[in-house]
Amino acid sequence: MSFDDAYDALLSRWGVPVDQLSINGTHVNACGPLDGRPVVLLAGHGATSPVWFAVAPRLAEHHRVYAIDLLGDAGRSTGRPPRSTNDLLTWLTAVLDGLEVDRPHLVGHSYGAWLALTYALAHPDRVDRLSLLDPTDCFTGLRPAYVARALPSLLRPSRRRTLSFLRWETQDLPVDAQWLELAALAAEQPRSPVARPRRPGDDALRHLRPPLLVITAGHTKTHNPERLTRRVTTLIPTATVVPIEAATHHSLPALHAAEVLKALSH
Repeated sequence: MSFDDAYDALLSRWGVPVDQLSINGTHVNACGPLDGRPVVLLAGHGATSPVWFAVAPRLAEHHRVYAIDLLGDAGRSTGRPPRSTNDLLTWLTAVLDGLEVDRPHLVGHSYGAWLALTYALAHPDRVDRLSLLDPTDCFTGLRPAYVARALPSLLRPSRRRTLSFLRWETQDLPVDAQWLELAALAAEQPRSPVARPRRPGDDALRHLRPPLLVITAGHTKTHNPERLTRRVTTLIPTATVVPIEAATHHSLPALHAAEVLKALSH
């Protein structure tokens, strides 16, 4: 199966009408009522926007949902990739402007969570709410063992190496086979270096304005979830932290959609 076929197959499982939009070369999969409150979904690096297949259709019952393929990453976005954090923030502002979305609920997973948080810190007036799913490079660093295990698939990306890495991290959980295949094929798609995450400083985090929800994965191999929770609640006492104990980093969001949706609804 080709990458495009795998992308379309997973997108077809959304089960609702999906508008495939292009905003200056950025591909956006949109669904839900046009007058619904906007929710913007930012996937992790290499995951592509169809990964929200179990979440987006339910959100679309009452919201206008926009799932974005990150520029420079696997997916259907084209154009010059952002090389710096400022480039990335300028790009996201342009996408939101093109969608005519003013203050969305930003929902991000992994790298997408870092992007959502960084954007909310830089442009708090453009974000209504902020929800981060097992965020990386936001409050704590990555575990050395995770980085070491990920390196082969990053330095010499291939379908086989990515499958091996994802199966290792998801620890025999019944991760959706179609998404797993799409993520593995994504590793072999042409990609450009994306803006490298820089963790926000403590003072910036203390002054975060939009209401914050953090969903942690109890069995993540990415970082220490207990330390992540302590950092969030210490720096941002108003934040809501919801643990999903059975989750790993890469089993989110699809395998735990019911728990994710319940958290997002509050």
